[in-house]
Amino acid sequence: MDVIETTIPGVVIIRPRIFNDARGYFFESYSQREFDEKVMPIHFVQDNESMSSYGVMRGLHFQKMPYTQSKLVRCVKGAVLDVAVDIRKDSPTFGQHVAVELSEENHLQFFIPRGFAHGFAVLSETAVFQYKCDNFYAPQSDGGIQLRDDSLGIDWRIPLDKAILSEKDLKHPMLKDAETFFSMNEPLY
Repeated sequence: MDVIETTIPGVVIIRPRIFNDARGYFFESYSQREFDEKVMPIHFVQDNESMSSYGVMRGLHFQKMPYTQSKLVRCVKGAVLDVAVDIRKDSPTFGQHVAVELSEENHLQFFIPRGFAHGFAVLSETAVFQYKCDNFYAPQSDGGIQLRDDSLGIDWRIPLDKAILSEKDLKHPMLKDAETFFSMNEPLY
């Protein structure tokens, strides 16, 4: 796997080595040893999958301390725009984001460490999205930031009249009004 650095340290894009032939393709989608060596030592404890249709926007979600999560995400069917927003209040990149298109064609994966809010928008007719988490889901620890917060400068590539959001996601505060729970002194893993 190749690790591609982004503008925010710790947030990386992973490109697997793909072997194509007349039968199709093969690639190793995850190797604990290689991830530990090239990204960071981590222990994933939960895998999740969602299926969504065009225009669905999920996020920007995070879990509060002590249940924070790192995520390794990928799109196995269709295409999504995936976004990580730095919510570590004393970070030099606080409020900045990294966005990457993940698709069944490019096979890219996106690693979002603890201290970031995460969300995605479905760009294809349907999308199947998978992610690994290094901490279990804790509903009492749910946090979020409004997807449509203009101060974040995110181009979701979905017209607002086509966007489909859950009631829960519509109620998240803007970043300036959100309670932030992370600092640079808290571990990312």
